[in-house]
Amino acid sequence: MPEPLASRIRPASLDEYIGQEHLVGEGKPLRLAIEQKSIFSFILWGPPGTGKTTLARIYANAIEAEFFELSAVSAGKEDIRKLIALPTMGRPKVLFLDEIHRFNKAQQDFLLPFVESGGLVLIGATTENPSFEVIPALLSRLRVFTLKEFTKEEMFAIIGRSGYELGDEATEWLTELANGDARQALTMIENAAELYGELTLENLKETLQNRFLRYDKKGEEHYNVISAFIKSMRASDPDAAIYYLARMIESGEDPKFIARRMVIFASEDVGLAQPTALVVANAVFRAVETIGYPECTLNLAHGAAYLARAAKDRSANDAIAEALADAKRFGNLPVPMKLRNAPTKLMKELGYGKETEDEKDSLLPAKLKGKKYLKD
Repeated sequence: MPEPLASRIRPASLDEYIGQEHLVGEGKPLRLAIEQKSIFSFILWGPPGTGKTTLARIYANAIEAEFFELSAVSAGKEDIRKLIALPTMGRPKVLFLDEIHRFNKAQQDFLLPFVESGGLVLIGATTENPSFEVIPALLSRLRVFTLKEFTKEEMFAIIGRSGYELGDEATEWLTELANGDARQALTMIENAAELYGELTLENLKETLQNRFLRYDKKGEEHYNVISAFIKSMRASDPDAAIYYLARMIESGEDPKFIARRMVIFASEDVGLAQPTALVVANAVFRAVETIGYPECTLNLAHGAAYLARAAKDRSANDAIAEALADAKRFGNLPVPMKLRNAPTKLMKELGYGKETEDEKDSLLPAKLKGKKYLKD
């Protein structure tokens, strides 16, 4: 089987790597670790197709390690035992464990002594928040590096390295479709080239429609279905929501992945219109954790139907987004004096706890007086 395009053009060093400047730019933590050949275990957390495997390989090469790659979906304790037993002639042994969040507690516990002793340099890759998915004992021994989706400009640069000629219109469309996922874009290019030879916008669209080229549950179709599930609940269509829920269940989707997005949806989309939605969503998540498949299918269906039928109000979501933007824009604005704690005599003399003239009728900093975040 020929090597995939994404693998063929994979950068071998940071000089060739595109994106993640907050990690690999000059003076940034991962670049320093690679340049200084620091040996430690870590997690790469970020969306799919953002270069996690590539960074792991670049790091392993830098520390002159033996590199082993396993997927937590199919690997188990026996695979780890075999890996540990392999001789490496004194070189560090790096295990790149893709989808580390799919390892259960017992499997993660099994990894712990090898990571703790330094016998294994673990690089975990995950699209899920490691705070929720990695046991505290293991997480405390790992650094976490957070990756971001590639920007439009970075996607253009990566597509430009593919070796295929795409016009501006096709590149623009592919970039929008991939939504920061470089692997998805490169796979689309490769599939379209195999089918049609010439890479036009029409050919790319035809390739997307070809059901035999759809991604498996870890790829594009996975994200299409979860998107359809969320949008169906948002549109208050319980029948569509339950259908897309069934699609995910049938494909073996992690039920916690589904339940976690329902918890987010309860606050983001239902919000103040029906505050009990968050209670229900959290109860579904807890039930999923406790019961598991197949019984938790009922809990997921119950929650999806409830959230779809619930009234919707995004005002709290919009309010915090606007407030976060102001917090970032204006920095540490002075807290009004009347809201400040005054535990000492000196602080009272300085006016702490007393209202000033420009603080009347507002609890916000003076610069934001009159600002309304939560719209009526």
